[in-house]
Amino acid sequence: MNLESGKLDRREAIRMVFAAAATISVLNQQSFGATPLPAQPYGTDALLRKDYKPGDFWPLTLSDEQKVTTRALADLILPEDDTSVAASKVGVVDFIDEWISAPYELQQTDRKRVLDGLRWLEAESRKRFLKTFADLNRTDQSSIADDICNLGSARSEFKIPAEFFAAFRNLTAGGYYATQKGWKDIGYVGNVVLFQFPGPPRTVLEKLGLEKN
Repeated sequence: MNLESGKLDRREAIRMVFAAAATISVLNQQSFGATPLPAQPYGTDALLRKDYKPGDFWPLTLSDEQKVTTRALADLILPEDDTSVAASKVGVVDFIDEWISAPYELQQTDRKRVLDGLRWLEAESRKRFLKTFADLNRTDQSSIADDICNLGSARSEFKIPAEFFAAFRNLTAGGYYATQKGWKDIGYVGNVVLFQFPGPPRTVLEKLGLEKN
C-alpha cells in the first residue's frame, strides 16, 4: 500500500474486510462470521490469495466524488496527530468501499445507509456553507458532525443522519484498527516474543531429580 495516498490494493482491502469484521462486531454487535485470512488458501476457494482486481470479487460502489466525501469524514473522525496517521492514509476509504459493496445482508444494509448519508452530508454542507463537505475547513465540518455524532441526543431532524454517522464511525474505526498502524495506536503488538523464558528454577529441577545439588 502507498501510505502517502492511502491507496490499498484489492487483496489488502479484502483482508481488511475480514479482519475488521471482528472489530466491528464488538462496536455494533452485528457482523457476518469471518476471521483473518490464514497464510495458505482454505475452504473451496483455492485462489483466495490471488491478487484480485476491482470487480473480481464484486463491483465496487463509491464514485470518485463519494470517495472524496468519505475521505474527508473519515479523517475528521480519525485525524492525523503527532503519533497517528489519518484514517485515509491507511486505506480506510478503500475498506469502506469494499465493505459496502460486499453481497451480504449486513453490508447491503450499510451500503444504503452510507450512500444516503453521504448524499445528506453533501446537501447539508451546500445548504449551510455553499461548499462541498471536503472543501470546508475543519471547524465547519465539525459543526455539521456535531449535530449527528450522538445518536441518543440528536434532534429529530437529524436522527437518520445520526444513524449514518454511527455506522460510518464504526466502519472507520473497524478499518483503521485492522491495520498495523491502528494496532500500534492501541498498543497491540501481535504474536511476538515478549520475553525469553529462562526455564524452571534450579531448586525445582533438583527436587525432581533433574539436576544434581
